[in-house]
Amino acid sequence: MHTRRVVTGHNEQGKAVFTINEVVEPIASAVAPGYEFRRIWGADTIPEFPDAGQPRPSHDYFPPTGGIRFATFTVPPTQVVDLDDIDFEAAAAEMEERLPGLAGHMEPDNPGMHTTASIDFDYVVSGRVVLELDDGAAVELGPGDAVVQNGTRHAWRNPFDEPAVIVVTLIGTTHNGLPG
Repeated sequence: MHTRRVVTGHNEQGKAVFTINEVVEPIASAVAPGYEFRRIWGADTIPEFPDAGQPRPSHDYFPPTGGIRFATFTVPPTQVVDLDDIDFEAAAAEMEERLPGLAGHMEPDNPGMHTTASIDFDYVVSGRVVLELDDGAAVELGPGDAVVQNGTRHAWRNPFDEPAVIVVTLIGTTHNGLPG
């Protein structure tokens, strides 16, 4: 899926201008074959306007309290991965470099399951996907379906034949149920 980022901002006279118009390349990792992430925009603090419409600091994949993230991700169909061909140490380092903090939120004993200190607004653009919560509670989602997640433990599963593309906006919050 082709994703173009068009950003607006203000010039020195305070007029609205286009500041960025570019293709956002997908981020992939050997640890998660078929998954693609596109980090479209983010900020670790609340923006103030007018501004020049340039990227703000947003290092980690998930935002801190008061931070925001806008992205897409693709969930591939469930597949059998030959783990013998993966150098886990190198793949984990690669994932941390490309998607800082993402792997640290994943539960090692339940692949894909994770909890974040954020409110997530998810919108399914294409494909079908299953959103799984605690105790196996699940709902199938398809194009046009939207989800509001309130800091809940969840995983995205795709038992179907085609990839699912999801647009997500994350707003960093506090979560008293998370360590640290």
